[in-house]
Amino acid sequence: MADMFAPLVAQLKANPKTIVFTEGNDPRILEAASKLLAEGVLKVVMVGNEAECKAAAAAGNFDISAAEIIDPENYAGFDEMVSTMVELRKGKQSAEECTALLKKSNYFGTMLVKMGKADCLLGGATYSTADTIRPALQLVKTKKGAHLVSSCFILDRDCGEEGLKRIAMGDCAVNIDYTDTVDKATGEVKISAASKLAEVAVETARTAKLFGIDPKVAVLSFSTKGSGKGGTVALSHDATIKAQEDGSRAGCGRRAAV
Repeated sequence: MADMFAPLVAQLKANPKTIVFTEGNDPRILEAASKLLAEGVLKVVMVGNEAECKAAAAAGNFDISAAEIIDPENYAGFDEMVSTMVELRKGKQSAEECTALLKKSNYFGTMLVKMGKADCLLGGATYSTADTIRPALQLVKTKKGAHLVSSCFILDRDCGEEGLKRIAMGDCAVNIDYTDTVDKATGEVKISAASKLAEVAVETARTAKLFGIDPKVAVLSFSTKGSGKGGTVALSHDATIKAQEDGSRAGCGRRAAV
């Protein structure tokens, strides 16, 4: 594994967590699971038909014998899972609708996390980003104080004589545009677009720290030193000021710039 994962691997080996893979018969997932099991990094739960998962693993010569394979079709705790989802959805979906959704591995795996049967989830090998994130939004939800879900990529960049630099880039997958959240009754702005972009910047900085990066945050814009005005330029400028304030409170410092 790459050096940036070394501290995390050491922590996981000392205190193993359980990951659930929602696409249990995908060759890429099986390869990853077999490596994690061989290295003792994580406990593994595969969602899918047991015979199909084992056949796919054998075809690829992947050893997943130490993994737990759970099939939604014969899971002993399925009824409890349905009841929990109905309660979480607060009337938005019936028991019949929840039953149908939980037979899909993306919802089933997410509910395993929600109910404490697993600590984390990996999906998206065959499911789309939207179909991977939607169950988490509906069932796990965001942490307290968060207004939106965002994502970031961790990149290792060869900078020649300066060596290898590690960069966290967000948001590159979830949020396309940022608009004010307005109270429909009063017209009052509840959460500004700049606050949302600032939140993404601060959360990306927090994630960067987990990977050993001392974050210096840049909010990207097409304007150079104020050459452009209005629109997204103003958004980036306002978000930078907000990120400096919020980052300082979050322990990420005030180092944010456009």
